[in-house]
Amino acid sequence: MSDTVIRVENLGKRYKLGLVHHDRLADLITSGIHRVGTGLHSLFSRDGQRPNNDSQLTIHDPRLINKSRITNNKSPSDDYIWALRNVSFEVKQGEVVGIIGRNGAGKSTLLKILTGVTEPTEGRAWLNGRVGSLLEVGTGFHPELTGRENVFLNGAILGMTKAEIKNKFDEIVDFAEIERFIDTPVKRYSSGMYVRLAFAVAAHLEPEILLVDEVLAVGDVSFQKKCLGKMGDVASRGRTVLFVSHNMAAIENLCSRSILVAHGQIAIDGSTQDVIGAYLKSTQELADFNLAERHDRRGEGAIQFKAVELLNDRYEPVGFPRTGDKLIIRLHYEAKPEDEFKNCRVSVTVKGNAKTYFLTSTELVSDTELILRGQSYLDCIIEELPLSKGQYYLNLFMETNKVIQDWVEAAVRFSVVDGNFYGTGRNYPPGWEGQTVLVKHSWQWRMH
Repeated sequence: MSDTVIRVENLGKRYKLGLVHHDRLADLITSGIHRVGTGLHSLFSRDGQRPNNDSQLTIHDPRLINKSRITNNKSPSDDYIWALRNVSFEVKQGEVVGIIGRNGAGKSTLLKILTGVTEPTEGRAWLNGRVGSLLEVGTGFHPELTGRENVFLNGAILGMTKAEIKNKFDEIVDFAEIERFIDTPVKRYSSGMYVRLAFAVAAHLEPEILLVDEVLAVGDVSFQKKCLGKMGDVASRGRTVLFVSHNMAAIENLCSRSILVAHGQIAIDGSTQDVIGAYLKSTQELADFNLAERHDRRGEGAIQFKAVELLNDRYEPVGFPRTGDKLIIRLHYEAKPEDEFKNCRVSVTVKGNAKTYFLTSTELVSDTELILRGQSYLDCIIEELPLSKGQYYLNLFMETNKVIQDWVEAAVRFSVVDGNFYGTGRNYPPGWEGQTVLVKHSWQWRMH
């Protein structure tokens, strides 16, 4: 018998622009669409096996255009967009596979198709086993029901008996750390409470396949650690995990194999290290920033910054620097041909969220006089980028003999992606993305 538990062949999902789509399970339930509940129950019998001993789930064209949906009355041929197209891959039993890509690449759409929340336009998918899933916050939970009632509802959707759910109930509540609120309607939960319960349900109700979409985006650092440990535990028991995340550190620590999705298609499927490298390369933006047209700069202007490049440790352009990686900020400048500028000071300030994170300056790290002339460049080398995931910008400053020559605020805007800065897969608590710098440190303690 084959050990393949997920097989996807030429999967495609097409949307019509201007339509109102019901792609969340909660939306489908609220809208009274019966097919999702029926489909989920038909996939699995009460003992977790598919009816008629058929382990093959085939999904095909669902006739997307529903008369109850709202159209924008444009011509039919130009109003469609493919969220996924020609997607094919297989996942073996016990594999933990990361799925990465930029926003809008089609990652979440893929997981929604595999869970039955939405249907593909073309292609087929086979899933051999009971599926537990955690997609966006709130998927599969009814807001008016209590946490307890939602646990039993989700278990029933998975095809579990009431007795099976009862056996797991205390473990679920303990993991989610919401015992005081278990009989409170989940509409009153915070997003963190919501996710803790949703993950606990998805991971503990004995799924053969666990599909997780950005579970680590919400919750405190201790809960994130528990989630990673639980997903690893699920995999160690021979179960399969598909993990969608923008957290490269978590992907690196959890997944030996990853799939890069770009523009709705699989760009690369291979080792996690190779795939993350391809992802960072594919998301490069223009790294040579032309400052010639900036008219809001201050200073005398006898020598000016002309361009900025962001480079990696191989001096190659990098569009999205990675936390913990070496970053070279190359500042191209041009001086009047006849002039030589002595006693120069050049600085780069890293800012974001209306605050300064750190300052680099030639005078802070060198006693050698800086002399600039003609056209050339300076490299500001940061050995381990200490920025957390987020968007930042650079202020550029240059003076000669205490006279400001060029001062450009927000000269460059760039995004930092997560890397494994501390080697633990965890860089900062939730909500601290783009709020802090990272510092190498250690702890010691003694028990009395």
